Amino acid sequence: MTDSPEPTIDPRSALRELAMDLSIRWDAGNDGIWRAIDEELWEMTRNPCLVLSASSPERLEATVSGAAFRRTIATLASARHARDTAATWFQTRHGDGPLRHVAYFCMEYMLSESLPIYSGGLGNVAGDQLAAANDLGVPVTAVGLLWQHGYFRQEITAAGEQQALYPVNDTHHMPICPLYRPDGSIVRLPIHLPGVTLWIRAWEAKVGRNRLLLLDTNDPANPPQIRLITSELYGGDSESRIRQEIILGIGGWRLLREVGIVPDVLHLNEGHAAFAVLERARDHVREHKVPFEVALAATRAGNVFTTHTPVEAGFDRFAPELVAKYLRRYAEQELHLPLPALLALGRRHAEDVDEPFNMAWLATRCSGGVNAVSELHGDTSRRIFTDLFPRWPEAEVPVGHVTNGIHVPTWISRAARPLWEKALGADAWRAMPEPADVRGDADLSGTSDAELWAMRNQARGTLVEFARTHVARSIAIRGASIEQMEAARHLFDPQVLTLGFARRFATYKRPNLLLADPGRLLRILNDPERPVQLMIAGKAHPADRKGQAMVQEWAEFVRLPEARGRVAFLADYDMRVARHLVQGVDVWVNTPRRPWEASGTSGMKVLANGGLNLSQLDGWWAEAYAADVGWGIGDGQEHGPEWDAADAAQLYDLLESEVVPEFYARDGEGLPRAWLARIRTSMSRLTAHFSSDRTVREYLERYYLPAAVRVRADAARDPVLLSERLRKTEGLAANWHDIRFLGTSVRTTGGVHRVAVALCAGAVDPASLRVELYANPRDGAAPEIVPLQRQPGSRDMRELHYFADVPADRPADHYTARVVPALADTAVPLEAPQILWAR
Repeated sequence: MTDSPEPTIDPRSALRELAMDLSIRWDAGNDGIWRAIDEELWEMTRNPCLVLSASSPERLEATVSGAAFRRTIATLASARHARDTAATWFQTRHGDGPLRHVAYFCMEYMLSESLPIYSGGLGNVAGDQLAAANDLGVPVTAVGLLWQHGYFRQEITAAGEQQALYPVNDTHHMPICPLYRPDGSIVRLPIHLPGVTLWIRAWEAKVGRNRLLLLDTNDPANPPQIRLITSELYGGDSESRIRQEIILGIGGWRLLREVGIVPDVLHLNEGHAAFAVLERARDHVREHKVPFEVALAATRAGNVFTTHTPVEAGFDRFAPELVAKYLRRYAEQELHLPLPALLALGRRHAEDVDEPFNMAWLATRCSGGVNAVSELHGDTSRRIFTDLFPRWPEAEVPVGHVTNGIHVPTWISRAARPLWEKALGADAWRAMPEPADVRGDADLSGTSDAELWAMRNQARGTLVEFARTHVARSIAIRGASIEQMEAARHLFDPQVLTLGFARRFATYKRPNLLLADPGRLLRILNDPERPVQLMIAGKAHPADRKGQAMVQEWAEFVRLPEARGRVAFLADYDMRVARHLVQGVDVWVNTPRRPWEASGTSGMKVLANGGLNLSQLDGWWAEAYAADVGWGIGDGQEHGPEWDAADAAQLYDLLESEVVPEFYARDGEGLPRAWLARIRTSMSRLTAHFSSDRTVREYLERYYLPAAVRVRADAARDPVLLSERLRKTEGLAANWHDIRFLGTSVRTTGGVHRVAVALCAGAVDPASLRVELYANPRDGAAPEIVPLQRQPGSRDMRELHYFADVPADRPADHYTARVVPALADTAVPLEAPQILWAR
């Protein structure tokens, strides 16, 4: 592939291709082409498609005709061609493996300011993982919805109240194009809802070698109510949401089939797209003429479900009558599945007709792998998912974890990029080294303290300039006077310690913890010898009144005379605001109530830029924190709201006694040596580990590859054999109540416990059972599980005998006998959750 000839470059076509490729990161080295066309528009939007479409033919021609401009375009186009044709990490490591394609489903994607179809964290994760998959060469097609308005845009009124605005996303100025069939017709897919057939339009965005396919209902053939289904991200009621999720899941899988993509792995990034597992099984039903249950058994191993929710109440749930309204026909006529059987897939208690339909339960029951998004979130999720695996120890609930990461090339600053290139080689930051290759601070050992400090001063200065312009523009929209706007352009000091806090304003994130003692905060900010400045941003959901009240509280604090020039609320938190903040702040503050931060990625973005974290020991920071890389809030335990005051006091204490003094402790050369040592350690130790490169590698090796192996084997199996395997699983579940323990005995001699167990299997084949001893974890290790051997000759199902020898280094009563399923090619307990304990 590396010998592929470079194309002849037409500058106008090359410009269009560059503008439409979301894998390209516009930075100081190449964004001059858009500045040359329209500098003001580029600075305001960072949208190359808009710059092109808004320029007159005469202006564009005049710009393109310049020799230097043409050389720059040719260089960029050649570099893009080289990247897209070079051998990749995936091809080198796994090109001959079983994985051919991954379908990645998510409700939102944050890839560029030019494609505003995201809200925040979930979209950030999806966009960064898609970008990293392209860098690594992992073959992924992403599927999402093209939101007509996206998430709301925020305005803060003169009274400090949040106002939600919904401008229209104009597809003519976005890096997307309609999908066409080979005959030249536009792809339009029908979906049948009660009493109406709706039409779904299909779009494509390019992310290097990979694609993002988007669906929307804004088709002229649809009634107005239908056209608005894909209007607002996370807007509307339950009925709007179930319609959106039907389109994303069922429509998304049908779109893949329409364009000829047959993925090995279906990755559900949150449960919003869980209906896709049903449509995947439906394809198998039609192709192989088998019942739905057999089709699900053949396809579920290829489904991977990632949960981002730290509390069960956060899962999407729908009333049974709503599911019946929209999916009865689909279940009975297309899946050939009775509606109660479909509802049972999304319920903890299948027989409870009043229990809501839970999309996370559906995704879990129909997937071969389930994971959380940080180590701590894995613990939290196993606790939440115990409802689906009753009587299983929490540690064995089948939810793993892959900690999120961020796409470093997307979030790295202009100031930091040369340092990384000097340390790791030109363009190295585009594919971070595997964490195992980064040891200590060796990768930045060649960077002097003076260079680090110059980088931080430059980045902070850039942030201050952005904040001044942003605030001035925001108050101008509210009708501020010329004097007020001029004053805003002189806010902040580029030499002052700068804190940043930007989150979704929700109660559990405690965005107002810093305001627990406003007087103390003001004293910290206005210290005459060691001043501090603070930049705040964030949105509260339009239906979240408590969150909006917290936004207003900050807005009121900012207007205090004592806070003037020291604090700003940067309205309309989006990708552009986020990028400036994470690149420029000295310290990123995060204050969620543990363990409600599933992962968090904003604090990861400051790492490569030399920013430090002052954060609650929750989510990713619970894994990353060490005393030499940043500061931790909390005691590492879970507490209720009554603990907020203690966390706030600790936050103030850390600022006053450690953070601020260390920043201002300068040597004879004017350098804060201890601060810079902390920056160097943080950048070196954490950047690669908390990158989306590492995240995607883990997904590939721990989930995608095993899923591809198993689903290919299941798909190739004779349907009769699959039916037999399913029959055994169902038979085991139906007769599990027959199994009972008849007795256990222990004899201890010579430092060994000889454990004997008598068991009645009833109608269950003993070959389908595994008898074990279980002991709780000790000293932080995993639980101890010891298999028992069946004694020869015990053929009477009414009394089977098992035994095991275990070291007597712990008391015999620490061990409990249990029985679990032992079925070939069946994941236990994910597919067979039965368990029986001796006591």
